[in-house]
Amino acid sequence: MEHHVGIDVSLELSSLCVLDATDKVIREAKVASEPEALVKFLRRLDLTIVRVGLKAGPLSQWLYDGLYEAGFEAVLLETRHAKAALSAMAVKTDRRDARGIGQLLRMGWYRPVHRKSVSSQEIRALLGARKQLQIKVIDLEQTVRGLLRGFGLKVGDVSRGKLPARIRELAAGHAMLEKIVEPLLAAREAMWREFAKLHREVLMIVKEDQVCRRLMIVPGVGALMSLTYRAGVDDPGRFMKSKSVGAFFGLTPKRYQSGETDVTGRITRVGDAGVRTALHDAANALLTRAHRFSTLKRWALDIAKRRGMRRAKVALARKLATVLHRIWADGTEFVWGKDPAAADETVAAAAA
Repeated sequence: MEHHVGIDVSLELSSLCVLDATDKVIREAKVASEPEALVKFLRRLDLTIVRVGLKAGPLSQWLYDGLYEAGFEAVLLETRHAKAALSAMAVKTDRRDARGIGQLLRMGWYRPVHRKSVSSQEIRALLGARKQLQIKVIDLEQTVRGLLRGFGLKVGDVSRGKLPARIRELAAGHAMLEKIVEPLLAAREAMWREFAKLHREVLMIVKEDQVCRRLMIVPGVGALMSLTYRAGVDDPGRFMKSKSVGAFFGLTPKRYQSGETDVTGRITRVGDAGVRTALHDAANALLTRAHRFSTLKRWALDIAKRRGMRRAKVALARKLATVLHRIWADGTEFVWGKDPAAADETVAAAAA
């Protein structure tokens, strides 16, 4: 008889539930959240295990790899889909979640998640570390500004390179402030130095990656954006249609339709927030800083005239997700367009 195994992953111990084809619980247990422990437990059962399911999460991909290498057919379940299905239970426990996951597998009512490659995970870790350092440095700078403001000392609009000199100038003559700002400035300098190391690593990866270099031909797309998009998509072949990429990263409008009610809302904001932000930043750069003509920019400016610049940037971010995927999947080049005069007229009309 065929059996399905649901695993609710936790940091230390994971809950397992083994179900047969009639939905009967064969075995429930708590097992250490280690691939070796899970494989050892499943093999001891001596059952025909058709599928093993885990909700996608921080530890799930690591456990998935261990199960897959051991010969089990492992499946990563889409988190929002699994959560919606399991929310029908009045009482939530890890044990019940494991049983619910097993039932989803048995019925086939689940949505599998793409397992990202090791290189993609490494790049995402690098980008995440770089972003966190950047955030902490900016927070530290704002903290120093706030401390000085309490004494009526306004830093003002100062470039990042001249900020330490400006802060020391304001703190001069205040013994306590001098003692406070020096450690903060030293910490800021150390974090910027480490941030620069990670940023150089990003640039080195982009320089050697042919996919990123080809994506950077698209106006508005820089090194950071191209690498973020590459790591987020990982494998272009998993999208049958390029138009699906924008929806995958939450750039399509929500819709609620029931009976006579039909409401279209803001974008869904599902998927990788980092990729979505990078696409929006690229759209903003294309609309506000790119000077060379392209039909893509003209298309976005037409939307800006009808719906406003804010909606145009979101629409352009969605379009960029499609264009970048098609360039990557087909190995083609970006088409700029052949009618700069028409573009100039459109820009002038939008400005007016």
